[in-house]
Amino acid sequence: MAPPTIGRKSKPSGRGGKNDVRSLKRKRDVEDHIKLQKAVEELDPKAETKSFSDLPLSEPTSKGLEASHFKTLTDIQSKSIPLALKGKDILGAAKTGSGKTLAFLVPVLENLYRQKWTEFDGLGALIISPTRELAIQIFEVLRKIGRYHTFSAGLVIGGRSLQEEQERLGRMNILVCTPGRMLQHMDQTAAFEIDNLQMLVMDEADRIMDMGFSKAVDAIVEHLPKQRQTMLFSATQTKKVSDLARLSLRDPEYVAVHEAAASATPTTLQQYYVVTPLADKLDTLFSFIRSNLKAKIIVFLSSGKQVRFVYESFRHLQPGIPLMHLHGRQKQAARLDITAKFSSSKNSCIFATDVVARGLDFPAVDWVIQLDCPEDADTYIHRVGRTARYERAGKAVLFLDPSEEEGMLKRLDQKKVPIQMTKPRSKKQQSIKDQLQNMCFQDPELKYLGQKAFVSYTRSIYVQKDKEIFTINNYDLEGYASSMGLPGAPKIKFQKGDDSKKIKNTPRALLSSDEDSDVEAGSKKPKKGEVRTKYDRMFERRNQDVLSGHYSKLIAEDEPERPDDGLVDADEDNDFLSVKRVVPMDEDSSDDEEVASGPVAKVISGIGREPIVVDSKRREKLLKSKKKLLKLKEKGQKVVFDEDGVAHQMYELEDEDDFARRGTVEAQRAKFLQAETARVQEADLDDKQLAKTKKREKREKKRLREADEKAGIVDGEALELAGDGGDPLALLASLPLDGEEEAPTVKRPKKWFEDDSDQEREAPKKKRRLIEAEDEPETLEDLEALAAGLLQ
Repeated sequence: MAPPTIGRKSKPSGRGGKNDVRSLKRKRDVEDHIKLQKAVEELDPKAETKSFSDLPLSEPTSKGLEASHFKTLTDIQSKSIPLALKGKDILGAAKTGSGKTLAFLVPVLENLYRQKWTEFDGLGALIISPTRELAIQIFEVLRKIGRYHTFSAGLVIGGRSLQEEQERLGRMNILVCTPGRMLQHMDQTAAFEIDNLQMLVMDEADRIMDMGFSKAVDAIVEHLPKQRQTMLFSATQTKKVSDLARLSLRDPEYVAVHEAAASATPTTLQQYYVVTPLADKLDTLFSFIRSNLKAKIIVFLSSGKQVRFVYESFRHLQPGIPLMHLHGRQKQAARLDITAKFSSSKNSCIFATDVVARGLDFPAVDWVIQLDCPEDADTYIHRVGRTARYERAGKAVLFLDPSEEEGMLKRLDQKKVPIQMTKPRSKKQQSIKDQLQNMCFQDPELKYLGQKAFVSYTRSIYVQKDKEIFTINNYDLEGYASSMGLPGAPKIKFQKGDDSKKIKNTPRALLSSDEDSDVEAGSKKPKKGEVRTKYDRMFERRNQDVLSGHYSKLIAEDEPERPDDGLVDADEDNDFLSVKRVVPMDEDSSDDEEVASGPVAKVISGIGREPIVVDSKRREKLLKSKKKLLKLKEKGQKVVFDEDGVAHQMYELEDEDDFARRGTVEAQRAKFLQAETARVQEADLDDKQLAKTKKREKREKKRLREADEKAGIVDGEALELAGDGGDPLALLASLPLDGEEEAPTVKRPKKWFEDDSDQEREAPKKKRRLIEAEDEPETLEDLEALAAGLLQ
């Protein structure tokens, strides 16, 4: 025997030791939670805190912040995080680039940690962002600072597979999403439950509560529980009572750290504006880019079609700097790729819409150029916030048309935005009008993009609410079209409608004089410097249909003769002036009665509400067009047939008196709910009974199948039936008759390629075709003969 060990401690058994360690760890975690909860309760929200270490944060959050190099608190973080840790509803407003993302992500992690939230508790926090790019950025920050937590977090945005998101959605504790896709999951994903939601966060809340997202946000809030913590953050916070009431906020704390500041934008941001006519905007922009080839520039435009045109045209001009473009119509993968490229580049220029204007953090942006005037001062503040972030320096330039200058400067002054005027240097000014015109002439696709960009820009001005800044008649649209290289300004529908209204309301005397003046003006020769193409000459021709009457006669000769029904061409009439034909509609008037001057018209009834009068060739052609005849027909009504075959409308309104006679609305509602509840219960009972019957039948089939299998093993041959519905006569015919002996089963000899196990395995099988070989094949000829037999 081995000598006993002296001085060694005996190890506890493996299972008991592990349990002790787990229980100690669990006990330590409980104590930490109690200490953390007590520290949060004792926290003074008004006390000044400068670093994250001064806050009562959990160990996983502290480690995540330290690993991500977040140590000191910004103004918005120091004032909002203590209030959020105590469970208060918050309205947070701070300048762009002031660290609002951490101001709501840290409380989200801490509140769920203190409640011991697990994946089995469902969704605990919902973070809503207006754009996909901002949602992705928030999710990346959440992954960094929450890397040591055990929560599951998900990103739900458009442009991805809905099915993949549905499979994972039920296991998420924190969701970062856009409003549209979130509402889609609430309506379509069955496993998605939000009854236990603890926190709702809206980043860029004023944009989310705006008209573009209002319906989606209202629908989302209806699904959420009333008892929750709500936090709204933005650089320009909404204070409307209606907006706050829609979100069910409870005594919200308004945290505005820069409200008393002298300006609404960062102090390190230099802001300028340039007054340039609309026709010179592209020239000035190209000259600016050529002068700043080693800078990182963001150029904002009002629509995605303008972004495409400016990007494609400048790309052909090759200014000497990498060009990119980003707008909402691009696919999600392309948007992510462009965003990553621009973030990692040192010097480049990106043309973008307001998709990029909010929340996105592009490092080291030097210039923000607003080629198109923003719709309001809030949009201006968010656009220029892409530069001068986190106390870095930056510059911004706003391009203004002379008609926009006074109104826009007034709006910026009201928002405390310091901006000063500057002028471009005339020596460095370049003109690209001739080059753009040449490119549009050679490339029809670029010309098409230019036309679409022109229309979208004009519409964006027309629909603006602030008419003090945006008045469509004050813009030089013809000059803008020529500066884009277009041969002329495209026609726009809303302008055409306005012109038609003016013509309709003009007195006839003035209208005739205007037409005469137009004819005289049209007869004038074009200016010497104006270029007229063959298409212009073609469209200026008059009397283009002078041969139409003769051509119709030639066609009529080839067709079979038709009886004269009075429908003749106007050219064949003897009257110089065409007169409207009067049709007799009275029943007393006879067919032979002569009516007015001109041939008798044909009257066709039964198509529409009123009979159709065919008094010209135009009206006759109308009868051949199904599309135009539909306008004359009455709208059809959908009918259903009852059991007796009587047709009636699909939906019939009940009389109010009959409805009131049956009782009050509450009583009828209660009665309807009671009846529906009883019906659902009966259907539930029927379903359960049906499920039991199916289960019993399945069990019986399984039992019979097992019995058949056992019988097949004992007898050595399985008796095959046709199933439950098999023919019993076939079974009786297979049995031996009286006095007959059942033929003994002859065991076939074992082949050379078989062993005992193979023969036993093949015993219960039937209808198997065997090719017998007397001896084992030795030569190639024997193998070929065996293969031929198998193939046959």
